Amino acid sequence: MKRHPSLAHLSRDHHPALILAQLLKRNAPAYKGMPTDTAGKVAYAKKLYLSELITHFDQEEKMMDMLAAIDPQLDVLIKEIRAEHVQIRQLFSGLEKGDTIEAMDRLGNTLDQHIRKEERELFPLIEKNCDSVMMESIEKLLTDDRIF
Repeated sequence: MKRHPSLAHLSRDHHPALILAQLLKRNAPAYKGMPTDTAGKVAYAKKLYLSELITHFDQEEKMMDMLAAIDPQLDVLIKEIRAEHVQIRQLFSGLEKGDTIEAMDRLGNTLDQHIRKEERELFPLIEKNCDSVMMESIEKLLTDDRIF
């Protein structure tokens, strides 16, 4: 699906996170160039989380702040997305407490579902409900805040 240019980089940022989600799931197939053991997968997950996902979540949340009260359906979805961000942050923190297959699988599945919700529901609703001025404001916010 072609994404509005204002949201395109957020959408592109989802690709490595989706790969991570698949890698963390129970019985994940081997991915070329990716770790295959539990400790390696946990280390990779932590590295991606610290280097990219924290900033990505922050960008999305700043964008969502701009979208308040535009559309009731969007408001509900934003509330869900924010709650999922909290849950995903907790699941990443949980990896530090126990490098278990169950914790990795739960994180992988939660991250996968979250990204798909943003791509299939949140971004289309934003594109539907925001005029060109708002989309330009989103793009400016995300461009000014981008570090990678």
